[in-house]
Amino acid sequence: MIKLLSGLFARAEPALSEAGPRDAAAIAALHANSFRRGWSEQEIEGLLIDRHVIAHRATIGGKLAGFMMSRLVEDEAEILSVAVAERQQGRGLARKLLSLHLRRLAGLGARTVFLEVDEHNKPAIQLYDRAGFREISRRPNYYPVAGSKAAAALVLRRTLG
Repeated sequence: MIKLLSGLFARAEPALSEAGPRDAAAIAALHANSFRRGWSEQEIEGLLIDRHVIAHRATIGGKLAGFMMSRLVEDEAEILSVAVAERQQGRGLARKLLSLHLRRLAGLGARTVFLEVDEHNKPAIQLYDRAGFREISRRPNYYPVAGSKAAAALVLRRTLG
């Protein structure tokens, strides 16, 4: 009986894989729940069919739990967006996605990866710091904040290889 109950309450491990156009609706829904201005399904689909865009997804029980998307041109990549479903946050899913994603980018020839992050997004900043990203500049008043001064975007960089 204990074995049966523990099986029911055990956390399923996420399945990590490449994302494609068929994931556009689910990614758009997660993006909309994660950001002030979500990208539409058409915008996501357009990115996912772009030959320069690399995207990964994490699913748990067949449902999208997170994604990461980058654009790669020559030997430079820019992480365009990352999101993890709220119920999955704090469980290491973003770290797993980032690790897979960076390995894939390196395998495709990326030598440098850039990204922008809201200066107030402490969990993301900590994730990127642990992954070896370093701040190279700041864009003041970049992210609008309702009722207060806009937040700066931190521009981060990591060399691969």
